[in-house]
Amino acid sequence: MSEIWLFVISFATLLCATAARPPHNYLENHFTAENESEEVRSAAIKRLLEVFGMEDPPLTRGHKQPPQYMLDLYNTVADVNGVTKDPYLLEGNTVRSFFDKLRSEQVEFRFNLSTVARSEKVLTAELHLFKLRPQASVSFNRHHFCQVSVYQLLDSSKLNITQEKKLLSSRLIPIHSTGWEVFTITQAVRAWMADEGSNLGLQVVVRTLGGSQMDMKLVRFASGRSHHQSKQPMLVLFTDDGRRSATLESKDPNDTPASPSLPQVPMAGGASRSARSLDYSDEDGVSLPCQRLPLYVDFEEIGWSGWIVSPRGYNAYHCKGSCPFPLGQNMRPTNHATVQSIINALKLTKGIETPCCVPDKLFSINLLYFDDDENVVLKQYDDMVAGSCGCQ
Repeated sequence: MSEIWLFVISFATLLCATAARPPHNYLENHFTAENESEEVRSAAIKRLLEVFGMEDPPLTRGHKQPPQYMLDLYNTVADVNGVTKDPYLLEGNTVRSFFDKLRSEQVEFRFNLSTVARSEKVLTAELHLFKLRPQASVSFNRHHFCQVSVYQLLDSSKLNITQEKKLLSSRLIPIHSTGWEVFTITQAVRAWMADEGSNLGLQVVVRTLGGSQMDMKLVRFASGRSHHQSKQPMLVLFTDDGRRSATLESKDPNDTPASPSLPQVPMAGGASRSARSLDYSDEDGVSLPCQRLPLYVDFEEIGWSGWIVSPRGYNAYHCKGSCPFPLGQNMRPTNHATVQSIINALKLTKGIETPCCVPDKLFSINLLYFDDDENVVLKQYDDMVAGSCGCQ
């Protein structure tokens, strides 16, 4: 079973245990026990942060509205619970959006990439610019298209070169259009990641089809200084941090085998092998077979709602129940589990337990959140949801 999934079960169980408040007189006489409980909770949250690839939770401040592009991207790759719709929809497992730090009235932009780990592999980098309508005072122009080019600014003194900029992307754009224009600038971002000091920014140049400078009143792009946040220049970075699981996921997380109906309230399950192996009974005293049960992880209860945009929590599910002999196909047993069940039933070898009820299919979830620099990050985490259960 995935170590991450085991930890989620243990952590959710801990939250349930610490949520119950003992009487006041009990608290007065058991300061040591309470302190130990707080230490355990603190250690558990720290370990959960490690699962999400963080040392500390991002600072919670009065956040800006997340870029619409990032919200749309999240809704494209994740369902309402954050579960990945299709593991192949997203390039890599991390998408970051950066706002322009230069905030110049000129068509120049600079983005701070210090929050990106050097170990991350840059797959694609895109410059998103919002093209404004031409000013009403500008008379009709005979040109219908313009050439928009994006350059990487260079330090000619350090590189011992004569040119001061390098062409990254160029294409024709209708002059009277409005809306987002996207330019691929992967080459420049990879250079910045290799040498942070080389990040001098980007420059956008607009020319007529004949090559002459275009009137900037005719072709305008929104700037970080003068226009609404929803139209600010933005760098979108697609990376892979190397955590992608080797486990193949189903393209449809809802396509799980038929199983007994699930209860409507979460039930906490133990994380140890022996606890999962034991039979348990419902209210009627009937032993229940291996099945998937709800296990909701509430980010607000953990104290993370200040920096997580979506989801507010997710259902990790857990597996619980018995794997008695003979194992039917509805229990999705492996061949090994079938053999182990037979050996246990025949008591051919001492100390051989019945097979365990464990997840046999795991899905990833997506987290949309603010980082320390108030950039919005979309990250995919593997093996976070038990898709189905079986006897192993």
